[in-house]
Amino acid sequence: MISITCQNCGHSDKRSSRFCPSCGNRLVHENEESTDVFEIIESIPHEFDRAQFPQNCGLLVVESGPKAGARYGLEAEVVTIGRHSEADVFLDDITVSRRHARIEQINDHYRVSDAGSLNGTYVNRERIDNLELHDEDEIQIGKFRFVFFHGIGN
Repeated sequence: MISITCQNCGHSDKRSSRFCPSCGNRLVHENEESTDVFEIIESIPHEFDRAQFPQNCGLLVVESGPKAGARYGLEAEVVTIGRHSEADVFLDDITVSRRHARIEQINDHYRVSDAGSLNGTYVNRERIDNLELHDEDEIQIGKFRFVFFHGIGN
């Protein structure tokens, strides 16, 4: 079995753990695929977010969680969200189900649906099964919090 040394505390782990049992730091394995790494940026006013997408295009902005600051345009008819590597919005965290939720565009409206996730999907802090989204709704998926925008002037 290969031993991995924690880059934070120097503890050697032989159990192929994902996190150091000593300090909790994430352990990086040599053959492990890396996920997106985002640098922390200052908060950008949401008027900037709205101006970046056409009027009839929805937008998700990650407000909190490991991908804080990331922006996802909802240009496809159906956008899948989850921990599955083929999800349109890939959220690599145990609090997110592989196929957690989906956002569907129907004419000029967007609907979010929970896909039978274990921890649920929340809009404005209420658990939902299926709900139409409105400008500035807050969507919670696992430990990720998004804000939904629907183009300029909507």
